[in-house]
Amino acid sequence: MRSILITGGNGGLGLGIGRYFLDHEEDAKVWLGVRANRGNAEALAAEFPGRCVLVDLEVTSRESWETAVATIVETDGGIDVLVNNAGLHRDHLLAAMPDEAWSSVISTNLDAVFLGSRAVIRPMMTRRFGRIINIASLSAILPPLGQTNYAAAKAGVVALTQTLAKEVARAGITVNALLPGYIQTEALSHMDDEAAKRAKAGIPMRRFGSPAEVAVAVRFLACQDAGYVTGSALKIDGGIF
Repeated sequence: MRSILITGGNGGLGLGIGRYFLDHEEDAKVWLGVRANRGNAEALAAEFPGRCVLVDLEVTSRESWETAVATIVETDGGIDVLVNNAGLHRDHLLAAMPDEAWSSVISTNLDAVFLGSRAVIRPMMTRRFGRIINIASLSAILPPLGQTNYAAAKAGVVALTQTLAKEVARAGITVNALLPGYIQTEALSHMDDEAAKRAKAGIPMRRFGSPAEVAVAVRFLACQDAGYVTGSALKIDGGIF
């Protein structure tokens, strides 16, 4: 059974990725890393008893990562795939950005990827196999106004991905990043109809993407046959960039 840990396991994208694995791989066991607001994650776990499990995880805490990974390794004998998906927006123009808005976004979006990747590397190296997929953002290469914190964090994720890929390549571990654009999740729930219309007008496909369209790329990068793909940064944006 393949052991897969997905952070941000209660959000729309994390749930979409988890469901895609569960629907398409009979031997997939999905661990949803959650901190609070567990309702949606619990519902998915109830739908796939024994194959979908919640694990307590505060992604900005080294101790929490070590405990979560140890639990998974002890239960499953190892960990095959890590999807660093947890994220946070705190948009402000830089001149008016509170210190906490900067630090919390950097911590959740970048520090967490460092902590999570470091936590799984040793058990993956023991088995000479591993897949780390980092969910960055199109903002990493096409940053909008008001996202100096978020864009900086996601650009850091891309650079971390490319560097780490070189460090662990000989150990049978691949590390790749995905750069989603507008994906129909709770992150877009703040948009009114007019704002959504303007956003879609800037997308060549004239629509938002779905979590499943990100999940299919995650599953490809996580598969055995994608073993020669590493250090990549794949954008999923409907043609914006």
